[in-house]
Amino acid sequence: MKNLSGILNVVLLIAVAILYFLHFSSKDNEVVDAEGSSVNRIENATIVYVNSDSVVSNYEYIKDKQAELEGKSRKLDTEYKNRAQGLQAEFNNYQQNSSNLTMGQARAVEEDLLKKQQNLKLYEQSLMQELANDEAKIGQELFNKVSKVVAEYGKENDIHIVVKYNQGSDILYANEGMDITNDVIKLLNDEYKNGSIETPSDTTNVK
Repeated sequence: MKNLSGILNVVLLIAVAILYFLHFSSKDNEVVDAEGSSVNRIENATIVYVNSDSVVSNYEYIKDKQAELEGKSRKLDTEYKNRAQGLQAEFNNYQQNSSNLTMGQARAVEEDLLKKQQNLKLYEQSLMQELANDEAKIGQELFNKVSKVVAEYGKENDIHIVVKYNQGSDILYANEGMDITNDVIKLLNDEYKNGSIETPSDTTNVK
């Protein structure tokens, strides 16, 4: 099962990349001028960013889930190898004793070995699918946790847009005063540890 451990690297990188959050309440989006007409306040929107690489490196939930998946992968890999070795032993035994079998007996053993080989392949695929399902579930949980914390943070601090910022993003420059990464990481870890969200007293340097 050569690729059993390889799929572990996908979800944690992809899921955290979905940190985009947009929040415009109707009151915040519009103001009324002297003549009573609505004026869009998008030019005054507060925009901050989160470095997703730092979140991946420092969010305890990710570390724990990655260790959990790696442990399960090793366990399933061992189970697969044990079955494969058992089948190999049966094949070796057949080769050593085939000369003592009749043609009908040999054909029956070969058919049985072929069926077991096919079942082993299906078993391998089932293990891969099981891990993929676990990763998809964790990815959804991760998205929900991050979205919840970022949305709460945005509401508490009158922030309108939170974007993902790292080396691979489309943002070429962002002022350090717009960086709320440490606050978000703290909130995520506090929630993961205590099951609650607490907004830091000194939340952000955004002006």
